[in-house]
Amino acid sequence: MALKLLMAVAAGVILSGCATRYTPAPLAANFPASKQAKLQATYHWGIVADAVERQLAVALKKTPTRPIFINTPAEPNPFQRALATQLTTALVNDGFTVSRAPAGALKIDLDVQTLTFAANRPQYRQNFGQRFPLADGVWMAKELSAPRLENEPFDPLDSEFAPGATPRTEIIVTISVSDQYRYLARSTSAYYVADADYALYGLTEPEPENTKLTRVFKVRGDL
Repeated sequence: MALKLLMAVAAGVILSGCATRYTPAPLAANFPASKQAKLQATYHWGIVADAVERQLAVALKKTPTRPIFINTPAEPNPFQRALATQLTTALVNDGFTVSRAPAGALKIDLDVQTLTFAANRPQYRQNFGQRFPLADGVWMAKELSAPRLENEPFDPLDSEFAPGATPRTEIIVTISVSDQYRYLARSTSAYYVADADYALYGLTEPEPENTKLTRVFKVRGDL
């Protein structure tokens, strides 16, 4: 036993001595595990609007009372249009004056940045995937090796997690309140969105996953 321990310590010393101390670029490392909400219904858009309004309200109540004008894009996509409408409702219900014209009002700008990541992005899932009853009130959790399919029923143990693969599509939502001189309040948040709903967020259809490149070769000489 002592010999095995000594050999393990020696191996650790050797490996630590061989570790790279200098590299031409930083070593790639993972962030700590985190969660990001996936938007899958217009009800979820309302939750986003309410969360944004609560953040902005804290700052707006510290500024001199002025009407608020929501500056929507000239041709909003369905998500931007719904977000502006729901944010207007939330502000009015919270006692703010929302103006229909920009003159003399603070301006709220809505910026939605859409992103499409690679089709083969990493797929990390929750630890628990299925439960099996052992006795009354006693369950055994079994990890699934593959992601749960879209049509599989939710289990109370893992219903917190969205079904299916990690989406390729994400959005960054930034809401800014400003006058002609400065920003008075700002909120930024990021969300997954279902890949099939890309058009609702102003995205064009993502490229097919199995896109093949065609090359033309020129042959010289007699055949």
